[in-house]
Amino acid sequence: MKTTAKNEYISDMSIKMKSACQIDKNLYQQYNVKRGLRTPDHTGVLVGLTNIGDVVGYKRKNDKIIPIEGDLYYRGISIKDIVKGIQKDKRQGFDEVSYLLLTGEMPSMEKLERFSTFISQRRELPLAFRKNILNQGTGKNVMNVIARAVLELYSYDENPEDRSEENIARQTLDLLAKFPTIIAYSYNAIKHIHYKKTLSIRHPKKNLSTAENFLYMLKGDKYTALEADLLDLCLIIHAEHGGGNNSTFTVRVVSSAGTDTYSAISAAISSLKGIYHGGANLKVLEMMDNIKDNVSDRTDKDELADYLMKILKKEVYDGFGKIYGFGHAVYTLSDPRCVLLRERARALAIEKGKLDEYELYRAIEDLAPKVFDEFKGGKKNKILSTNVDFYSGFVYSCIGIPKGLFTSIFAMGRLPGWCAHRLEEANMTSKRIIRPAYKNVCEKQRYIPIAERNNKSNKN
Repeated sequence: MKTTAKNEYISDMSIKMKSACQIDKNLYQQYNVKRGLRTPDHTGVLVGLTNIGDVVGYKRKNDKIIPIEGDLYYRGISIKDIVKGIQKDKRQGFDEVSYLLLTGEMPSMEKLERFSTFISQRRELPLAFRKNILNQGTGKNVMNVIARAVLELYSYDENPEDRSEENIARQTLDLLAKFPTIIAYSYNAIKHIHYKKTLSIRHPKKNLSTAENFLYMLKGDKYTALEADLLDLCLIIHAEHGGGNNSTFTVRVVSSAGTDTYSAISAAISSLKGIYHGGANLKVLEMMDNIKDNVSDRTDKDELADYLMKILKKEVYDGFGKIYGFGHAVYTLSDPRCVLLRERARALAIEKGKLDEYELYRAIEDLAPKVFDEFKGGKKNKILSTNVDFYSGFVYSCIGIPKGLFTSIFAMGRLPGWCAHRLEEANMTSKRIIRPAYKNVCEKQRYIPIAERNNKSNKN
């Protein structure tokens, strides 16, 4: 009886809460409110300045958006040039990109080696901290576990509240070193505690790169050089995406309040966990599995196009009418991260015997815009191109990374960008807490004494 009564009360309160939260969407236009910090043409409202990342997806001419091929700049350098340069040298570059984002300069080989050595020597977690991750009852979502773990690092820091430039730099480097280890250990703990799997803990190795170390801690020596190179590429292209993405903006908002480093990064992780931010590649994989189960001949473009049309019409798959992995808030003709990942994904697909599946992705990438155009009756009001999520899930699955870790890999890559934005926000000469305005549209009411409310309630 108590459980039933409680559920009925919660249901009743839920209805009241939902009613209290409703706002007429027409009011946003009436008061010229940029909902979601978006302008009427869906571009972002300019709220700050940064030297770190620049997302370029369109040009403006006479107040009109002109679609262009997308590009992404790290400290003014195109991500395309960075990746091509690293690949030409046949090496991994996540440490180099991290150094660039944090310092604003491309390191010499001597500076890069010193940076990588410094990071590699700090990958180990404190013993007591490691035991806490592995032994305590933990949640099933890795993102929650690593967010809590980052907060817990506060307790192991002798000067957690020191917000001097040097101390924040120390905390930043320490986080960069330990974050992959935290993710790997958190996942292993979840497998052991919740799924009764054997607990396998591998200590990070000082002679391995960030990508290699993570794969080693995750599955031992059972990874190939190509797998490590592709994971390194994924970390590079996820490292930064301007100050306007939700998780990076979260870092800047909480940092502007003067909070500590661990709280700021934990807040960013919580933002990235959101299904509208970091989990889109899982929806792509799910959609592709559905297509493979329901399209008898994957090489038949007409059959594929018909099924994509049914997805848009909400007749099949999840009923939302969305082809996942397409479209972006900024990029129009192309997402440079997707272009770079697609180029290397084919080689990985060949190594793993999944070339047919890769070709299915390519076919859908070509067909979806045409089907979408037909669905809109030829009135094409939006350019539909693939975003980074379209291929990233496929790449992770080829590498052998479990689905539960996909968003955590995103977080691992984005960490240097988050830290760079925290450093920039914290070191502003003219500090100002971020405080946007909200227009109140609630009708004014008089206060009713509780006795009068009781009488009214009894009469009803």
